[in-house]
Amino acid sequence: MKNFVLSHPWTSVRNLLVMRLDNIGDVIMTSPALRSIKANLPEARITLMASPGGSIAAPLLPWVDEVLSWRVLWQDLGRLAFDPAREWELVTKLRGFDAVMIFTSFNQSPHPAAFVSCLAGIPLRLGESKETGGMMLTHEVSAAPDELHQVERNLRLIESVGFEVHDRSLSIQHSNLKLIDSPYIVLNPWTSCQSRNYDAKRFAIAARQLAEITGWKIAVTGVEKDRDRAGIVLEVLGDTAIDLIGKTSLSELAALIANAELMLSNNTSTMHIADATRTLSVILFAGTELECQWQPRDCVARLLRQPTECHPCYAFQCPYQLECLDIEPGEIVRSSLELLEKDQKCLKLL
Repeated sequence: MKNFVLSHPWTSVRNLLVMRLDNIGDVIMTSPALRSIKANLPEARITLMASPGGSIAAPLLPWVDEVLSWRVLWQDLGRLAFDPAREWELVTKLRGFDAVMIFTSFNQSPHPAAFVSCLAGIPLRLGESKETGGMMLTHEVSAAPDELHQVERNLRLIESVGFEVHDRSLSIQHSNLKLIDSPYIVLNPWTSCQSRNYDAKRFAIAARQLAEITGWKIAVTGVEKDRDRAGIVLEVLGDTAIDLIGKTSLSELAALIANAELMLSNNTSTMHIADATRTLSVILFAGTELECQWQPRDCVARLLRQPTECHPCYAFQCPYQLECLDIEPGEIVRSSLELLEKDQKCLKLL
């Protein structure tokens, strides 16, 4: 997209609200946009409004000055009670901002967020929409093709009002702490979404074989609630495992991934962290989404998926037998070794 000169009234913005109301990975994918916003508006204070889960990613984004954590009614899955006072509290919290940028995925509407922002008196309201929203958005961008990568969707939004973008890659800041001294592979075998979970035992079998071939340890990561389903993974890995389940902050997890020789993961936030840290990755990418919308672009990665007629389903629960993830452990091992061999050849050329 052609870059334009940033024009009034965006040049005068000093107190900016940026909304990205989904999960950790979605927030991480705003990093090129946030970096560009800060470069264009170096004097502006940037507040990131995110879901409670997505807010965890804020320490990885050095361009964010403040975080507003909020579970919004229009993206709730039926857990929030009807509470007008709670919604008016949000309107009150949003008062005082000069402008709001509403980042959404291809199947989301910016208009509920724009309506709340309008009630709060935010004068500039930017969003991308497939619908006509009347006066809710002061700067309304026509919808991009659904297939556009999420990072490009974010950047297209800010470019529409003249922000210049010089770097379109993911980047994050993370802890410099080195948790493991010897070479290792990160295995992140779980996601919170059932339809994206490759069979954990098969993941462990593949990781164990890689450990035996390379002599490297396997750092098993996850959140504390994964502990209940970790038994089979740790049993298969045996003495090759380093159990870090529930033992790292997100910044420490990012550092762990950054220093790994290789990462094995499902399509989840760790995939985006590896992309930002340029870590070799083999991703079990379920048929829930189109790869072109979310796939790594800056790290060397191999995405594994079986073709199915229901792809992409965008489902949280698979009504079938996860045929899209019916991948033999041997295929993970072969893909991993090919990436590692290719990486070594590239290093020798430097």
